[in-house]
Amino acid sequence: MTRFNPAPSGDGSTESLVDLARCSRLHRIIVAGSNSAQSMFELHRRGYNRVGTTATCGLPHGQYDVALVDWRGRTIKALETTLDWLVHFLGSSAVVAIRVDSQERAANRKLAAMLEKLGFRIESGTRCENGLAVSARRRDAPQVSVAA
Repeated sequence: MTRFNPAPSGDGSTESLVDLARCSRLHRIIVAGSNSAQSMFELHRRGYNRVGTTATCGLPHGQYDVALVDWRGRTIKALETTLDWLVHFLGSSAVVAIRVDSQERAANRKLAAMLEKLGFRIESGTRCENGLAVSARRRDAPQVSVAA
């Protein structure tokens, strides 16, 4: 008899996006990208129970606090189309964390311009293996101080 073993937790990209977005277990999170289902299950294993994917998110009405987008292996143009659709699911103080596979300056500038056009301001970013990860918050979002 074959025993079922859940998929391994992955390469840490979901964890790095959660850290970059400063998610808490109380946030409603939507995950997007080619591994969104795997990311959702990984987050559930870590105690994040309010997680959905783009396939399970329902109708858009600003119900999510955080979007985690793992966009490795896909084009920036396809990301723009997805983000145009995804922002309608995000609340007024939402955070977006995105990981892309690009070392090119032009693609990084395009990502920043795309987020700006959608009303987001990049708060932080980091270089990853073969790419970049950024966190952006809605421009008019209320600022909340975080106690250390």
